[in-house]
Amino acid sequence: MAGTIVQELLHSAEPSIRWMLRTRVLGECPDSRSIRRLREEIRRSPRVQALLAGVRTARPNTYAKWQGAHWVLASLAELGYPPGDPSLGPECSEVLSTWLSAAFFQEFVAASKAAACRRTAVPVVDGRHRRCASQQGGALLSATRLGLLDEAHAGALVERLVHWQWPDGGWNCDKRPQAHTSSIFETVLPMRGLAAHANATDDLRARRAVNRAAEVLLERRLIFRRSTGELIHPDFLLLHYPLYWHYDVLGGLKAMAEIGLVTDPRCEAALDLLESKRLADGGWPAERRYWRRVSAEVALHNEHVEWGPVTKSRRNPWVTADALYVLRSAGRLTQ
Repeated sequence: MAGTIVQELLHSAEPSIRWMLRTRVLGECPDSRSIRRLREEIRRSPRVQALLAGVRTARPNTYAKWQGAHWVLASLAELGYPPGDPSLGPECSEVLSTWLSAAFFQEFVAASKAAACRRTAVPVVDGRHRRCASQQGGALLSATRLGLLDEAHAGALVERLVHWQWPDGGWNCDKRPQAHTSSIFETVLPMRGLAAHANATDDLRARRAVNRAAEVLLERRLIFRRSTGELIHPDFLLLHYPLYWHYDVLGGLKAMAEIGLVTDPRCEAALDLLESKRLADGGWPAERRYWRRVSAEVALHNEHVEWGPVTKSRRNPWVTADALYVLRSAGRLTQ
């Protein structure tokens, strides 16, 4: 079954799907001449051109969901866009200047949520920094993969993330004093970004932070409450693409695969669930989506491009490529 679906996706009109399959599932050398040619095809692909045209024409706010430069760079990094392209400099500079502005290097102590919301600096409530670290983490992940991050900016992002890391290993932007454990939503992207940086630079401080963050997911077996063993949220069971800053079982497994921990026994239940969602044709569906519609109009949750069918009965190629990567990394990809 796996061989059939892999062969079908290797003939996809989307060069990014072919890149995902060849490098992440079949294990081809990412620096080979043929893969470099494929990445140049990705650069010229209609999907990439539409993403770039959309953000450059409309000029939405950096973090505009899902049309801003932050999200476009995130998509390019996932799609296999070739690294080191200076033409992405303006978008990268915009993202880095946004998430490394002076306000993020200032902090203040607050005793309540109301007090924590009164200033633009980072509040510290009950000894914990209340920061949406998925923003800096996502920027670190995208810029690292796209080969656009110099040492100074990389160091600043890593320093901020490590500085804000909570005692249990993750991050959380919840300003309520009673919030005392990390948020999975705010932990996954910083963990992935720090891992990408550590892989590129052998930064031991980043690697230690990744290992601490991984425990936030692993202690919950990716989708279950530590206290009761119950499902954390029903949406975690559904497959989406793209996830943006959201989370589901496949997103958690993909993160574990990237940091080399998907074979941890605490991933078993999540892997079983992912396998149970496989369709008769060997693929996986996108069961729900976080983007609303494709439009040139800048509006909440609009997108520059579509991301395949969203129905429980039809294969979505993007979800399928990620699921195959996860199962291959976990040693579960059957022929």
